[in-house]
Amino acid sequence: MDRSKPIYLVSETYTKNQYGVLIPTVTKRKVFANVTSVTGSEWFEGGRNGLNPELRMRVFAPEYHGEETIQYNGQYYAIYRTYMTRNDTMELYVERKKGEAEQYAAGNQG
Repeated sequence: MDRSKPIYLVSETYTKNQYGVLIPTVTKRKVFANVTSVTGSEWFEGGRNGLNPELRMRVFAPEYHGEETIQYNGQYYAIYRTYMTRNDTMELYVERKKGEAEQYAAGNQG
C-alpha cells in the first residue's frame, strides 16, 4: 500500500493559566497515509446519519493516538470513525466540518 501522502494528526491539550482559565495548545504530528475517497456505501450511510463522509486515510496503527482532527492539504477534517485492519493499519474516516479551519488557524497551532 502506498502511504506517501503527508497528513498531520492534530491534538489539543488544555492548561490553566494563573487565573484558572483553560488555554488550548494545539500540536500536530506528521505521518504518512494512503488517502482515498470513501466508498459509495460509506458516503450514503454517513449521509443518513447526518455526516458528510469525504476521505479514508490509512495510517500505520501505532502512529495513531486517538486524535480527533486531521490536517491534509491545508484543510482540517474531523475523524468520525476508525477501523483497525488485519495488517497493522488503521483506517480513519473523515469529514470536513465548517469552523474546523478557523479554530486552528486562529493562532493556536503547535
